[in-house]
Amino acid sequence: MAEIRLHNTLSGKVEAFVPLRAGEVKMYTCGPTVYDYAHIGNYRTFVFQDILRRFLKLRGFKLDHVMNLTDVDDRIIAKAAAAGVSIRDYTEKYVQAFFEDCKTLNIESPEHWIRATEHIDEMTKLIQELQEKGYTYSSDGSIYYRIAKFPEYGKLSKIDLSGIQAGARVDNDQYEKESARDFALWKAPKKGEHFWETAIGAGRPGWHIECSAMAMKYLGETLDIHTGGIDLAFPHHENEIAQSEAATGQPFSRYWVHAEHLLVEGEKMSKSLGNFFTLRDLIAKGYKPSALRFALASVPYRKQLNFTFDGLQQATNSVERLRNFADRLKSEKFPESTGGRGAGMAERIATAAKEFDEGLSDDLNTARGLAAVFDLVREANIAMDKAEFRQGDVAGVQEFLAAFDKIFAVMQDDDGAKMKALGYGGEGGPSDSEIEKLVAERQAARLRKDFAESDRIRKELAGRGILVEDSKDGSVRWKRK
Repeated sequence: MAEIRLHNTLSGKVEAFVPLRAGEVKMYTCGPTVYDYAHIGNYRTFVFQDILRRFLKLRGFKLDHVMNLTDVDDRIIAKAAAAGVSIRDYTEKYVQAFFEDCKTLNIESPEHWIRATEHIDEMTKLIQELQEKGYTYSSDGSIYYRIAKFPEYGKLSKIDLSGIQAGARVDNDQYEKESARDFALWKAPKKGEHFWETAIGAGRPGWHIECSAMAMKYLGETLDIHTGGIDLAFPHHENEIAQSEAATGQPFSRYWVHAEHLLVEGEKMSKSLGNFFTLRDLIAKGYKPSALRFALASVPYRKQLNFTFDGLQQATNSVERLRNFADRLKSEKFPESTGGRGAGMAERIATAAKEFDEGLSDDLNTARGLAAVFDLVREANIAMDKAEFRQGDVAGVQEFLAAFDKIFAVMQDDDGAKMKALGYGGEGGPSDSEIEKLVAERQAARLRKDFAESDRIRKELAGRGILVEDSKDGSVRWKRK
């Protein structure tokens, strides 16, 4: 197996990945801010993180993975206050929707889902440590981090600090990306807004302190990998480093791995342009979850992904091609051969497996990994059509496809059920058992040469969204449209 190499934003280089403890990976993922439904730009990042997680597991690493749910920030505070409900009541709808969306996209659950509102004590204790070490100052009931006190500030994002104004500070969680300013660790309460009574006074935490406190509680002072979208490198991750390393004197994370932005039809996604989509918006249009996952995973994470509807249709076709190939392996009978395998196919399977592993080891080059899969599918299909594929080759190809799907997770044909679970897709079509019964009846009609009945059943299935394919060897495959 190839050496795993990842691009580290901290060094600006692709580096060999070596965790602190052999065989174990401590990874932190910045999850969603649950003030609304997550959009496809968010899921581009979450799918990349899932690919990374799955690949590390496939390589035998034991994952200790934390993903936070930011359930308190300026937007949530304002929206909850406007709705006259508690923070928990306001965010719960979006937390559950996020869990449902992750399940729909086959994004694995981390070892720990954690909520900011359940870790206020850890945050206040970290702020107290920073106070004791002289990294903070107070103003109007709020507590700020003094970035001039941390000489390494800017080492992650490489931001130019030459124009920094001493004492300039910011209260908002979302602020100008170009401006390095002292930021709020703890915010004084405002009239009508939720706050906590704590040892450092009444108020609520700033966004940045949340991740530092939670990551270190579950993973220790130094993480192996911290992931997120590139938009979080500054100010959020830069501020996490400043807080954490000032408190502990230790490196906060050894590898910082960031996913690039997603564009929609070549433009930045925004509601004003009408190109803003949540996962549910696209499923409501009839696009399958598997195609969405494939599209989001198909472009390597450090390249901008231009999300287009043509590309989504291509992803749909690609997933269908893979599933049809898997069905062909399962349903057709191929010639036997001495020794169990046809000449050359065993070597071709080994080459594909090697190329797939090397592609993902090379900074998660998903495009290279997918190319290895589709090259094998093409060559195997050609061999099958020429009667050169042997029954003994089936197990090796299926084993390779299983390893592929442990990473990409698109082979199982459960899109209809997932769409139905989210309230889309009507009745979801006939069940598998009903389809199998009709296919068997059609086969029986063909055997007794009742072709009128055979055609009637085929048309009935087609009208209910099921395509039937007859193979050369007499076997039958079916698939949903």
